Amino acid sequence: MTTTPTAAQPTAVDVVDPAGPSLIATLPGRAYTDPDGFRREQELIFERLWFCAVRGADLARPGAFRTVRVGRESVLITRNRAGELRAFLNICRHRGAQLCTEESGEVRRNLQCPYHAWTYDLDGRLVAAPNLQKMPDVDRTERGLVPVPLREWLGYAWVCLADDPPSFEDTVIGAAVERLGDAAVLDHYRTETLALGRRIGYDVRANWKLIVENFMECYHCATIHPELTDVLPEFADGFAAQYYVGHGAAFAPEAQGFTVDGSAGFGRLPGIDDSQDRRYYAVTVRPQVFVNLVPDHVILHRMFPLAADRTLVECDWLYLPEVLDSGADVAKSVELFHRVNVQDFAACERTQPAMDSRAYRDGGVLVPSEHHIGGFHAWVTAQLAAGCG
Repeated sequence: MTTTPTAAQPTAVDVVDPAGPSLIATLPGRAYTDPDGFRREQELIFERLWFCAVRGADLARPGAFRTVRVGRESVLITRNRAGELRAFLNICRHRGAQLCTEESGEVRRNLQCPYHAWTYDLDGRLVAAPNLQKMPDVDRTERGLVPVPLREWLGYAWVCLADDPPSFEDTVIGAAVERLGDAAVLDHYRTETLALGRRIGYDVRANWKLIVENFMECYHCATIHPELTDVLPEFADGFAAQYYVGHGAAFAPEAQGFTVDGSAGFGRLPGIDDSQDRRYYAVTVRPQVFVNLVPDHVILHRMFPLAADRTLVECDWLYLPEVLDSGADVAKSVELFHRVNVQDFAACERTQPAMDSRAYRDGGVLVPSEHHIGGFHAWVTAQLAAGCG
């Protein structure tokens, strides 16, 4: 069954110029395989833009910490005694040892380097070291941990390694405006008030850009996503939700909820109005976040690129706290997008080896329903070119 287009849902002819080209070029294959190219992306994209690092609720108490790989750097995020999140480069200022070697944990009061016991408080100030009293010229603030700018949005901590970070409002919140037409649409979901119902990590043997491109288009949906197209039948036509500004894909009439079998979910979130009910919205926040919005929960993906051909993806399913407190079974809700993830990541892994083929040396092509991916390619190219200036 196909949803009949309305004024809020333009048809393909409204957004694709019939006189325009059917096929446009992609990036060349080496853009997905070249280690030097990946290093430049780490430096000029992931180390210059805002990066969604950790869910704030994961650091529930003062002393909690988590280390996150951002580009080529290890970033340490902690919650201080005042209950505020702080971020630092995970490097001791003495001899450069990694300060915290575990991915996550909790300290009672301070952070101590395991090499020479230089010790820092949760605001990054140097508070102790062997024989420090005999070195009165050491400035404890100057020799403190190197701070990293941090902003909180949607319940997550976003960090930026740039010396002069870009506007968070323009580059991060602006992505919601670009996709939804109005950031207030996203505010209705009150993501920062939701609780973590499930988290699944995926180790994907594919370049991060292949994952972004796959998420942005639905030309593949009819082929590999039977469960998704049962709930969102218009996706079978090949046009993804992100193709249209402000558009949310409508649920099938027979679908009671966004679940693997179309059964009922948990009632819509308090802020959702009638125009957003029974619709799915997707937002890409470049370079590494996907936000999926449905009436009763939110699904958020964070990508952590590790190599030209390897990307870790952490996916969170977020629900009203009272839904989880009631003992409600979220399995059918989680299973739908978990299957979508598995199907998508398998497709990306099938594509990755071909990026080295001579058949893909000059790249491939985008059909009309994928033309918006060309905008992503132009954005990547522009970020890398800007770094050459």
